[in-house]
Amino acid sequence: MKYISTRGNAPVLSFEDAMLTGLARDGGLYLPETIPQLSHADIAAMAGLPYEEIAFRVMQPFVGDSFSEAELMDAITAAYSGFGHAARAPLVQLGPNHHLLELFHGPTLAFKDFAMQLIGQLFQKALGRRGEQVTIVGATSGDTGSAAIEAFRGLDAANVFILFPNGRVSDVQRRQMTTPTESNVHAIAMEGTFDTCQAMLKDMFNDFEFRDGVKLAGVNSINWARVLAQVVYYFSSATSLGAPHRKVSFTVPTGNFGDIFAGYIAKRMGLPIDRLVIATNRNDILHRAISTGRYDMDTVFPTITPSMDIQVSSNFERALFYAYDRDGGAVAQLMGEMKQGGFGISQGALGVLRSHFDSGCSAEEATSATMKTMFETTGEVLCPHSAVGVKVALDHLGGSPMITLATAHPAKFPDAVEAAMGVRPVLPRWLVDLFDLPERLTEMPNDLQHMKSLIRERIAL
Repeated sequence: MKYISTRGNAPVLSFEDAMLTGLARDGGLYLPETIPQLSHADIAAMAGLPYEEIAFRVMQPFVGDSFSEAELMDAITAAYSGFGHAARAPLVQLGPNHHLLELFHGPTLAFKDFAMQLIGQLFQKALGRRGEQVTIVGATSGDTGSAAIEAFRGLDAANVFILFPNGRVSDVQRRQMTTPTESNVHAIAMEGTFDTCQAMLKDMFNDFEFRDGVKLAGVNSINWARVLAQVVYYFSSATSLGAPHRKVSFTVPTGNFGDIFAGYIAKRMGLPIDRLVIATNRNDILHRAISTGRYDMDTVFPTITPSMDIQVSSNFERALFYAYDRDGGAVAQLMGEMKQGGFGISQGALGVLRSHFDSGCSAEEATSATMKTMFETTGEVLCPHSAVGVKVALDHLGGSPMITLATAHPAKFPDAVEAAMGVRPVLPRWLVDLFDLPERLTEMPNDLQHMKSLIRERIAL
């Protein structure tokens, strides 16, 4: 299995090299040269299997010979052994034909754990085999950072630098990043928004002298391995509800488009997905893009769903690559236009996107009302991001079963939950002392040279 860039002008890599590289050298994102196909019988055979076995069957064709079958299975088993639910990603029924997929039973209480715990295991195996050390840099709107730190803390082969927007993540999210004591972990509170952090990350990757000098690696959802790990729970949940014998739809609260793009890959692999519904908050650039055909950036407004306070949705580039019939030059041109504020999607490409994706948005008041209503009618306590998904899903219920992705534990956003429902959610027992631990972070301006100097100093180069 080989991997190519969405912009068509970067080296073709193996799965292992694409994973360790992250962002392609032409600024694009890596995708598999071909998407493996699973037959009706292959998918039907997944029903009732443990999550780890489904993960192996879904991921192995993409991994190729980068890892042996035994290595991959060992990594998968280790990645999910610390999850707090035996089903790993259990389904809960919210109403007729509507289910919630709980993706928050990992160590940092967010769906990012499904990918990050596995990447940590695979990085460790690959770097150990190579005898190399890397510098991992990530940008986060809240959950990616804590999941990355949890996966890589204490590993000799990696230093981890996580950039997050100062004052724009929840207290729980911040403390999950700033309380680890391991010396290879560095939490960086940056001036600006998540988009500021993400732009800084891409600037570092596009400085090849710096990138090669510190052996930069990325674990944001620009990393293909992140997306691949998230494909698995589409198969596990869909087969639980009768796939492939009937179609299933999904609603996904998303800001950076990675989680819902994983659903698109599952569909391309053969999973009979009826509709993929993009759910956005007030910062609704993805909903506007699908609705109008214009991707025009606007002000990022702070909301009760900070992980979705984004205007530059990196993984949308991957969807555009397929919508433009794998034309890397066309994608590169669109990404160049985006730097000037936005771009228009051609009618043909927009038609392709609309054939796979629906979209909707939830205002702050509607999100809070959904949390309150769901608690009163089902007893389910939703985090605000999951509530955005549920609200949009209720607007798109149809003939096929709808699965809404619950992306984080409500205790990660206790103030918003309590304001909506009058009940304050509590952290799981293994995190009860989180607010008693000292914090360790570095505040930084939006200055590329300053950031590069800090990284070189911390890794003693």
